[in-house]
Amino acid sequence: MCEANAYMLEGDKERLIMESVDKVTHEAEGLLLVNIFGEQKVIQARINALALVDHKILLEPY
Repeated sequence: MCEANAYMLEGDKERLIMESVDKVTHEAEGLLLVNIFGEQKVIQARINALALVDHKILLEPY
């Protein structure tokens, strides 16, 4: 599987935002996350890092 979990960086901690993210799209309101189940969430954040081997998308608020 190629999906990853999305986490918001909060200081030195990572807070899980969404599991099994399949698609990340830039929208006017922020990042649109869509998982393999079709659930969608818009997050006001930017990508800090992608750790694909670890299946992680690390986001930071703006």
